[in-house]
Amino acid sequence: MESGRATLLREQQLKDQFDNLEKHTQSGIEFVERYTKFVKERSEIEINYAKQIKNLSKKYQPKKNSKEEEENKYTSCRAFLSTLNELNDYAGQHEVIAENLTSQIITELLRYLTELKAERKSHFHDGRKAQQHIECSWKQLESSKRRFERDCKEADRAQQYFERMDADINVTKADVEKARQQAQMRHQMAADSKSEYSNFLTKFNQEQNEHYYTLIPNIFQKLQEMEERRIERVGVSMKTYAEVDREVLPIVGKCLDGMTKAAESIEPKTDSKQVVESYKSGFEPPGDVEFEDYGPGQSMKRTVSETSLSNSRGEVKERPSGGKSKGKLWPFIKNKNKSPKQNKEPLSNRFNEFMASKPKMTCLRSLRRGLSLKLGSGPEDFSHLPPEQRRKKLQAKIDDLNKDIQKEMDQKDALTKMKGVYEKNPQMGDPASVDPRLVEMAMNIEKLQSEVQKFEGWLAEVEGRLPSKSDPPRRQSGLYETQNSNSSTVANNCAQDRESSPDGSYTEEQSSETQVKVAIANTPEFDDEFDDGDEETLPTIGTCKAIYQFEGNTPLTGHNEGTISVTEGELLYVIEEDKGDGWTRVRRNEEEEGYVPTSYVEVLLETNAKDS
Repeated sequence: MESGRATLLREQQLKDQFDNLEKHTQSGIEFVERYTKFVKERSEIEINYAKQIKNLSKKYQPKKNSKEEEENKYTSCRAFLSTLNELNDYAGQHEVIAENLTSQIITELLRYLTELKAERKSHFHDGRKAQQHIECSWKQLESSKRRFERDCKEADRAQQYFERMDADINVTKADVEKARQQAQMRHQMAADSKSEYSNFLTKFNQEQNEHYYTLIPNIFQKLQEMEERRIERVGVSMKTYAEVDREVLPIVGKCLDGMTKAAESIEPKTDSKQVVESYKSGFEPPGDVEFEDYGPGQSMKRTVSETSLSNSRGEVKERPSGGKSKGKLWPFIKNKNKSPKQNKEPLSNRFNEFMASKPKMTCLRSLRRGLSLKLGSGPEDFSHLPPEQRRKKLQAKIDDLNKDIQKEMDQKDALTKMKGVYEKNPQMGDPASVDPRLVEMAMNIEKLQSEVQKFEGWLAEVEGRLPSKSDPPRRQSGLYETQNSNSSTVANNCAQDRESSPDGSYTEEQSSETQVKVAIANTPEFDDEFDDGDEETLPTIGTCKAIYQFEGNTPLTGHNEGTISVTEGELLYVIEEDKGDGWTRVRRNEEEEGYVPTSYVEVLLETNAKDS
């Protein structure tokens, strides 16, 4: 009985240990899940932070074609732009942190949790199975023991009954024999039960020994190893969590170093010099104002400096009606032939009156060409700018054209070498296939060179007018001499007047509508300036290739007036783009030009022509 009770007690304790281990391992799994959730939320925070930082950097990036983009020439603005770029890279490192946390920790832990749950389930299943088996063996042992006990009692009772029958003289011999056989049978059954009980006991002891010394310790050992691996895995994940941040620290440090370097690159003096260069006009400072004596006996004659501010905006220069001379059309011209009444008003009133005047009309060059300049655009020669700014723009344009020429020449050299290779090895390609492209490049180079010559002429014109730094300010007479010139000189004078505006600024339009009216009224050849014969040759805006043959206006056909005949594959210059009527104006040479259907040619416009 004591042995049975001890066995039951051990079984109960064993069952309790399994329950405790089950609760502990389940708590460990929940801890891993909680840590995984923590890392996942950290990753989401890093992604959102990186997104907000990038949006901030993008928000303060300079917009294209805006004032902010123009200010990037200053070192402080460039430093801020570099800081924004470094900040964008800094945000990218936080994205890297989020990606590494997801790939190296979250994904691995989720996969490990699945394996851990399956392993834990398997170990506890084996433990319960072993426990059920030993319980079943114990029940069989108890059953055989009770059977043996019962059979022994039955055998004792049968033996006692036989002895009473054998001692009773009144019992027949047959009854005694029957009682004896019954006793023997009971003894045999007790012996069989004893043997069965003994076998079950031996078997149970073996199984119990194996259960407590082999199966259960192995299961507990596996559970212990599983738990240790779980704890070790959590530790590795925590170490990886720190390493993910440490890996990006060098790049983050470089980003911060870049911000520091950008801040250190700010040069206040350089920025201030650039402001001076940007707004330097190149105009001469005005001369001294002469003393005007209004005392008794003094004449009322006044002399006005070319650059003074005392001239009224309504005074214009007249010329004889039959003359050919054309005066300069800007507000500081004084009438030479008339002696206007002098209004004794303060000089400041005349200056304010001039500054309040608004331009009314464009110069004759724009009228002659029929140009309607949009707000913010300017002529090709940059004549709307002050001299110094005009010189810089022209020089920059020449540099760009020279770069384009060098690029075209490099491409032409490469194609020439390719053609030479084709000529030596015809199997590699047809040399004639390169000719159209070479012709096109030659035309482009010739056109670019002509553009360079044109801009160099304007540059030489500006540099010839700019005063040298050693020249003293000169004071000119207040009266302009009438100049005899043809109609083209008037256009040039307009450009000169724009460059020498006394107030240091420029407006392409004249300051007085009255001045323009007088100038036009006194210009007999003004109407002739709009004749087609005097129109300048239109510049080329691109090239085109005829993809179909077209019969234009010829003496034989006598139709399609104003058109020009082209052959398939012919290369021509484009001088006027299709205005929506289906015709494109082209030029073959200096004297032969006309219109062709737009659908018959493949047009390649230049970049600046497309922009305009």
